[in-house]
Amino acid sequence: MADPKGFLTTPRETAPTRPVEERKQDWNEVYVPGGLLPIITKQAGRCMDCGIPFCHNGCPLGNLIPEWNDYAYREDWKAASERLHATNNFPEFTGRLCPAPCESACVLGINQPAVTIKNVEVTIIDRAWDSGDVTPQPPDRLSGKTVAVIGSGPAGLAAAQQLTRAGHTVAVYERADRIGGLLRYGIPEFKMEKRHINRRIEQMRAEGTKFRTGVEIGRDMDGAKLRKRYDAVVIAAGATAARDLPVEGRELGGVYQAMEYLPLANKVQEGDFVTPPVSAEGKHVVVIGGGDTGADCVGTAHRQGARSVTQLEIMPRPSDERPSHQPWPTMPMTYKVTSAHEEGGERVYAVNTMRFEGDEDGNVKALHLVEVEFQDGKFVPQPGTEKVIPAELVTLAMGFTGTDQRNGLVEQLGLELDARGNIARDKDFTTNVDGVFVAGDAGRGQSLIVWAIAEGRSAARAVDHYLTGASILPAPIRPTDRPLTV
Repeated sequence: MADPKGFLTTPRETAPTRPVEERKQDWNEVYVPGGLLPIITKQAGRCMDCGIPFCHNGCPLGNLIPEWNDYAYREDWKAASERLHATNNFPEFTGRLCPAPCESACVLGINQPAVTIKNVEVTIIDRAWDSGDVTPQPPDRLSGKTVAVIGSGPAGLAAAQQLTRAGHTVAVYERADRIGGLLRYGIPEFKMEKRHINRRIEQMRAEGTKFRTGVEIGRDMDGAKLRKRYDAVVIAAGATAARDLPVEGRELGGVYQAMEYLPLANKVQEGDFVTPPVSAEGKHVVVIGGGDTGADCVGTAHRQGARSVTQLEIMPRPSDERPSHQPWPTMPMTYKVTSAHEEGGERVYAVNTMRFEGDEDGNVKALHLVEVEFQDGKFVPQPGTEKVIPAELVTLAMGFTGTDQRNGLVEQLGLELDARGNIARDKDFTTNVDGVFVAGDAGRGQSLIVWAIAEGRSAARAVDHYLTGASILPAPIRPTDRPLTV
């Protein structure tokens, strides 16, 4: 145990953020550089080293949290990095982007503020990079087997790295012009600077992983031909079919899916544009959807100089405290204020969009909404609550409905889908097609980054076993396993 009295004597402190007006003027990460260093060892010392560490169960990756908390408290950063990497290929991603179900499951969180697990994690990995402890790990020998990975998000990258290290020759196919999937183009720079992706890609290249960008399997290359070319295929293409809003005026100019809007802002940071083709500058912006993607749209609109930003959510406002029907150690649905919300704008709950109103040029100028109540399994409009708000740029951030089937990949490979529109797989991540596996959101549906990495690692083990009859990789997380969430 790190500090036997730490959870009694040390209050919870989280990473300090830069002043709002300062960070809205740039696209750098919102946190104070090095702000965790003066406090993190004591924060790690709050870990109780529980007899039954429920944080393990809360984390889909099974991270060895008490162990690396103890090393961080003792400032043995190399050992902490080794324990962190034992279960997680990319802790710099999860330490910035994961909603931390491990903290919701922290035993200390029963009656006190939980340990800042996520902050300890990101400090360990950042120090590891700075000190040169993160190095390529090429295999000792090659197996002679080849694997294609479709998609370069967290699931695809995790699967590719594990399979490369097991000795297989791996090629990652990405339809975008750069590697990273939604990590690259869906996550704004202020949440995670893309240098973190770039250095992992260089590590993976040095280990032997090959990358093929600008190639969409199903459209640019036939899926069946790809299967014949490789000994195994891992589909990690995500669940990118965005949920739409089929109401009057949807066709108006200025109404975009979030994943049409956000990538353009990221491409400015990559140097592809001087200014984004779609910008919130000087406009009344409405974001429909109250989740993390919606918050990303809010923060992006602020940095582009929006005149106003309003975020709409059809569900009621969550409570500030853990609801009684979501007891510890589940991950509760509580009211959260992200860094983007700290920067301004209005959040409106329990409302539904009735229609968009356009101007004489065919562009959206207003949004008509109504308050709703959830009754008998549906949202019922409340008479007399109609309202019109200005809307010159609207982003739809309402989640995703399953695997994108428009490119022909599913049909070309003859893949079966489940009832939710995801690629069907069994407990070993295998599809109905021999040698074809699926990991992450493509098989699971829209989920957390930790589940993507966990499934990528586990699918890699299944592939290794398929190719060799055994596996040296860690035991898998089963697709039927569920996190402690509701």
